[in-house]
Amino acid sequence: MNKHPISLVTGGILLLIFASILFCFQVRQSEVAVVTTFGKYSRTISDPGLRYKLPWPIQKVYRFDNRLQNFERKFEQTTTGDAKPLIIEVYIGWRISDPAIFLERFNGDVMKAEQNLESLVRDAKNSVIGQHPFSDLISPREEELKFDDIETEIATAIRAEAKDGYGIEVAFAGIKQLGLPQSNTQKVFERMREDRQRLVKRYQGEGERQAMEIRARADAESKRILNEARAQAIEIEGDAEAQANEHYKVFQQNPELAELLLGLEALEAATKEKTTIVADPSTPPFNLLREGANAMQGGSSSN
Repeated sequence: MNKHPISLVTGGILLLIFASILFCFQVRQSEVAVVTTFGKYSRTISDPGLRYKLPWPIQKVYRFDNRLQNFERKFEQTTTGDAKPLIIEVYIGWRISDPAIFLERFNGDVMKAEQNLESLVRDAKNSVIGQHPFSDLISPREEELKFDDIETEIATAIRAEAKDGYGIEVAFAGIKQLGLPQSNTQKVFERMREDRQRLVKRYQGEGERQAMEIRARADAESKRILNEARAQAIEIEGDAEAQANEHYKVFQQNPELAELLLGLEALEAATKEKTTIVADPSTPPFNLLREGANAMQGGSSSN
């Protein structure tokens, strides 16, 4: 009598669990789900949460990872637009954009999807690389490289067919590795070395030209300054000679006065500082001292 209600509760719980398994399913944050009815597409569920369905075999649920996935092509040889062999490895980032097409085309098998993507990537890579010269991918001058353009062109070449035919969105494409066939490696290095030598010679030539221009400007400026200095010196010398000539005219009018003034100037220059002079009193200009003393004595005697 006491166990019967417990059995009913346990049975009810089991029935509820069984019903939830048959009629409910969970969609995670990182998933997108496709529901089919009798094997045909019914609806797509992209929002996470608990959802309801009819039990199998009426309805079936397929869950796909809707996060961005990476796919890499193997390292293989291709040819550039100027007929140069090149080994390249390309990768793409992709996600499921249309689960219904993806389910119909690949039955939800990611491996089959990537096998088909491999063919698309190979064709796009060969087509795009075949339109670019070798220097767009390998060059000693960074400004010649066009990796971004090439990667964008590869993604664009894949994108439309992947979306319409596979239900896949190609988010981006990239070049992972570049290589050269062994037979061409030495030739490429030689060409790169020649390009470097050309750059060195060009820069050396530009440097020498600039040095010559600088030297020429310096020489011209030096000559200009020297010429200006010479002109100023000639002008100063001329002014000095003119002033000297004026003084000479005055001296010629009164030679004795001129001689006296010159002697006084010489005497002043000789006795500017405290100086002890030993000289013949009759030696000019010191004779002025004796004459001055005699003149003073004569004046005193007169008085």
